[in-house]
Amino acid sequence: MKTLSTRRARAAIVALAAGSLALTGCSGGSSSGKDSAQTDKDAAAQSKVVPLGTAAQSSGPAKAVPGAQNGGTITVYQRDSFNHLDPAQIYVSDQGDLAKLIFRGLTTYTQTDKGEKTLVGDLATDAGQMSDGGKTWKYTLKDGIKFEDGTPITSKDIRHTIERTYAPFVTEGPTYIQQWLSGDGTAYRKALPDGPYKGDHLPKSVLDTPDDKTVIFHFKAPQTQLPYALAMAGYSAVPDSAKDTKDSYDVAPVCAGPYKIASFKSGKSMELVRNTNWDPKTDPARHQYVDGYKISFNHQFSDSTKRLKADQGDDKTAISFTNSVDPTLTKDVLSDASASKRLVQGYQPYVWQMNMNMDRIKDKRIRDAITYAMPSQQVVRIEGGSYGGEIAGGLLSPTVAGYEKGYDPYGKLKKPNGDPEKAKQLLKEAGKVGMKLVYAYANTEIRQREAVAIADGLAKAGFDVQKKEVDSSSWYQQMGKVDNGFDIYMTGWGQDWSDASTVIPPSYDGTTIADGGTNYSHIRDQHVTDEIKRIKQIPDTKQQTEEWQKLHHYIVEKVNPAVPVFYTKVLQLYGSKIGGIRYNSDTNYLDVNTLFIKK
Repeated sequence: MKTLSTRRARAAIVALAAGSLALTGCSGGSSSGKDSAQTDKDAAAQSKVVPLGTAAQSSGPAKAVPGAQNGGTITVYQRDSFNHLDPAQIYVSDQGDLAKLIFRGLTTYTQTDKGEKTLVGDLATDAGQMSDGGKTWKYTLKDGIKFEDGTPITSKDIRHTIERTYAPFVTEGPTYIQQWLSGDGTAYRKALPDGPYKGDHLPKSVLDTPDDKTVIFHFKAPQTQLPYALAMAGYSAVPDSAKDTKDSYDVAPVCAGPYKIASFKSGKSMELVRNTNWDPKTDPARHQYVDGYKISFNHQFSDSTKRLKADQGDDKTAISFTNSVDPTLTKDVLSDASASKRLVQGYQPYVWQMNMNMDRIKDKRIRDAITYAMPSQQVVRIEGGSYGGEIAGGLLSPTVAGYEKGYDPYGKLKKPNGDPEKAKQLLKEAGKVGMKLVYAYANTEIRQREAVAIADGLAKAGFDVQKKEVDSSSWYQQMGKVDNGFDIYMTGWGQDWSDASTVIPPSYDGTTIADGGTNYSHIRDQHVTDEIKRIKQIPDTKQQTEEWQKLHHYIVEKVNPAVPVFYTKVLQLYGSKIGGIRYNSDTNYLDVNTLFIKK
């Protein structure tokens, strides 16, 4: 998942720090200044496989939050406007947090106060009934589930939800299920080139809806991780009706969660109000304690941090979905008696990496030179030091199953500020001393500060760096273009659930390169592509994890498409009258499902 471009995100992510959404359990909760998120225990907890819940665990209402009260409106300070509202286009963390409030899919996660997660049925009665060794999955819809206009949600809507992801206007959401059903890479689009909009459908032998309550997926190969994929925001229900306005749906979606959109002024504000057609008896994960949310955009991290630290007026009932404490203000927040009691922190799954556009930088020696020159320690310091992240040696996060602690083929842990002399030597060998590098970075305070440090580090190695500032709200759209015009650019990627299959294939499979794709470095290595296809077919999870790790070594050491920069963490501040605060180990930010306002 991408992170938000700031931090997705995607995600929020995310990247933008953007993001992925999803992930496994991690300890969370409030902090009094101790960096408890920086522990191997946290990362190990997140890398565990989330168990599938029963029908009983999938029923509502969600467990009551102690002390919760009804009423009031929560103010939300966000840096970036929501670039997409169509679920099928959501793949970054800020939009993923919003999705938790307004959308529902077949499955979702519940979480205990200790951060332990269970994958349960959301619109479905359970996490799914598997047969034929994982080639067939059956879902039965609950009674009483409706869209915001009161229309019952049926199997036809779920079929429509899946089939519309094949349409050409859907370019930025997850593609797991489409590929599992209809072919790897972009080949799946041939199965339904116009989506369902001209009356065509996937055959019943692929996706069957024998009655209004039943949805059956048929795969050619076992897909034991389908329930986890279905929990992603990108597969949230969309009505099979005229209200699906195709590409225009991106600004006016139909909601099924506890809240719906009352107004949205792109780049300015959004207001959420109660969805009166949401039935808590059908929902195992969400609450509807507050009357609504007033969201405003264009709040840099420094602005939201100062507002929430001051804790005056509306700030007392305010949060941010994804803005973190500004790194330059971390010390001030931790030393403030009031603010230090109003913190939530956790270990995130994202790896920030400097992508090297392999269509433009073809010589591995140059890519290696960039890698050695990267001043990772300075970037981490700008991110808030140990509260914001830690230096990365590889492209798999500590929260991914099979992570190898200490893996560091380019010596980033031994020389955290870079090795400019080694970089100079490689650049000289390549005959490219003084080579121009077009470096794109997002127009946020943090990215601007990082750009100065990174450009300086690359210049010391002998590069002529040409910096190009890009609007953060459309960061992933622009970086996702095949012909984006840039040599290097940072993105953040985290697993969509705790498995390397949600990191390596979407990031490094050469068959996925297309506008809107997530192979940001444009790596076209046949060995990588062939290995991805082979490893996906391995039924044993442990063996598959071992093979992903071997391929990870090959990608990092033999290809080097992206510089591992840092593994991310989050530190968030909230208003003193906000109750129900905890870290959500699925979205990797504060949990929007449990919030209320203290009277």
